[in-house]
Amino acid sequence: MLDTEVLVAGGTPGGIMAAIAAARAGVKVTLVEYHHHIGGLSTSGLGKSDIENKDAIAGLFKEFTKRVLNWYVNKYGADSENVRKCREGYYYEPSVAEEVFNDMIAEEPNITLLTGFQIEQAVANSGKVSEVTFRNRETGENQTWKAKAFVDATYEGDLYALAGAAYRLGRESKEDFNEPHAGRIFFDYNDNVFLEGSTGEGDHRIPAYTYRLCLTDDPTNSYIMKEPPKGYRRENYLAYFKDLEEGRLSGPKVFKEGHGYYKAHFDTMVRVFSFAEIPNGKYDVNTNPRPLGFPFPEENFNYVEASWEQREKVFQRHRELALGLLYFIQNDPEVPEDHRKLANQYHLPLDEFSDNEHFPYQLYVREARRLKGVYTLTENDLTLKEGEGRTTIFEDSIIAGEFPIDSFPCSKEPSPDKKVLEGYIGMLPIPAYQLPYRVLIPETLDGVIVPVAASTTHVAYSTLRMEPMWMGVGQAAGTAAALAIASNTELRDVSVDELQKRLLENNQILTYFDDLDPQDKAHKAAQYWGTKGFFDSYKADLHQPISGELANKWLRIFAKTIGSESIATVPNTDQVNKDAFIESLKLLVDTVPPEENWIDDRNPGKPYLMKGEVCNALYAALT
Repeated sequence: MLDTEVLVAGGTPGGIMAAIAAARAGVKVTLVEYHHHIGGLSTSGLGKSDIENKDAIAGLFKEFTKRVLNWYVNKYGADSENVRKCREGYYYEPSVAEEVFNDMIAEEPNITLLTGFQIEQAVANSGKVSEVTFRNRETGENQTWKAKAFVDATYEGDLYALAGAAYRLGRESKEDFNEPHAGRIFFDYNDNVFLEGSTGEGDHRIPAYTYRLCLTDDPTNSYIMKEPPKGYRRENYLAYFKDLEEGRLSGPKVFKEGHGYYKAHFDTMVRVFSFAEIPNGKYDVNTNPRPLGFPFPEENFNYVEASWEQREKVFQRHRELALGLLYFIQNDPEVPEDHRKLANQYHLPLDEFSDNEHFPYQLYVREARRLKGVYTLTENDLTLKEGEGRTTIFEDSIIAGEFPIDSFPCSKEPSPDKKVLEGYIGMLPIPAYQLPYRVLIPETLDGVIVPVAASTTHVAYSTLRMEPMWMGVGQAAGTAAALAIASNTELRDVSVDELQKRLLENNQILTYFDDLDPQDKAHKAAQYWGTKGFFDSYKADLHQPISGELANKWLRIFAKTIGSESIATVPNTDQVNKDAFIESLKLLVDTVPPEENWIDDRNPGKPYLMKGEVCNALYAALT
């Protein structure tokens, strides 16, 4: 029996950041990964960070992007083409991402990294995970680990499932949580309207898996497939000819720069893929889910609950489909010659995945199990209700999310009008939202926290499932695990206020605002109080005078937060006098924070207060 303080299962980006956060908090961490390489999708071809609003996610994810940027600057120079193509560190080659992750792990003496281990068993005693067993994939030997806290950062939710936690697999019906886009759906991704055949019925289906390819257009760095790949059958791809004929390989209705759109590819067979340029003549290559010939739906139905032997067969099947598709557009005689010529500009790079025949390690598991947690995040938490200026406000928010709802097809069935495959919801815009801590905590099982396969519906998972978001959620999970150990409490009983403060000190975004400057003196305070209901819109307006009415609302929330039954008010005027506010605050706390800690430097000597100043004063008064 081996011992550690925090055991993290899954060397995904979320698992890596959980391990780093816990280690930096002073606890011993063991990080265990199935593959011989860490980084999940971020080191297996997903070289374009899936983030629409760079101001919404920071923390350890932002540290990662800064390290990527520095890697390219140090290697090629600040004014180089490769630095431009890395886009401030948000775009990167798989090998560079892996090197950065490995460096971050190596810098933490509290982390022990184990690769090439598959999870076999998780034991729970008296409702709490107590030990987990892994098998060395090379030697076949088992290792059983005890820990004070476990983090399940696997894409599949393997640890908590083995330990007996409840979970969901498949799609909820529209009626389960009153979600408009739940269940069986045909959705026009161009006009965002429902199509004939949508019923909202729940089922066992999950979004298609693929591999995220890394390709190069550098002939000197190209691995060229000269023979059909193993398992190749051209019949798998013949439906694409109909897509080409009927315009489903055309360009998007709305062209978004950086989304993998190349006009030269439109209306050619190369459009079966989406290309996003990354440094060194390479591309992050996604398989376009919009054509009806997309061959991957339903190939994963026997994956999640399968044995490791069966999962390996699923890996191989998806690998064969992915390589076969590339070979098909490059070589099939029925593909127009100019399309084949264009496709033959791109090949697997010789300097990536060199121990795996230049093919990515990690299957793109877009969705598998979803925990049944203390709270279930739904589509309704991600969208604005009538008359509301923000999405659902959660007192226990641990990160802001921002990516659109984006689900790959769940079925090979086309809509009656032949527009789209069933289950595809393509980049449905939503506002920024808050993610509550409770979605990481199982309903009843203790001892484990879940930053990746967390407690959401299928629709909500379609925005949570992005690696930048998972890095931030992993940071929160690792921080919470360290707090639970330090306070000798269960993970479900961790002080949310203390967790939020620690996350803010480490640059996590808890509440997104359109107008919040990270350098603002009240930056952290506004985010914290944004989880308690201070703000009803995405505008903080920290440099606008606060009214007596709003100040009194904030004072009531502050009193509730600190557990005080005292009543403190200021005059209900258009502006709040500083001295009146201080006298009111004295009714709630023993010591008012020194003014230099909360008065804005741009507001010296003024008798009235700005929103940011009151926000900051109340945050400072918490401690």
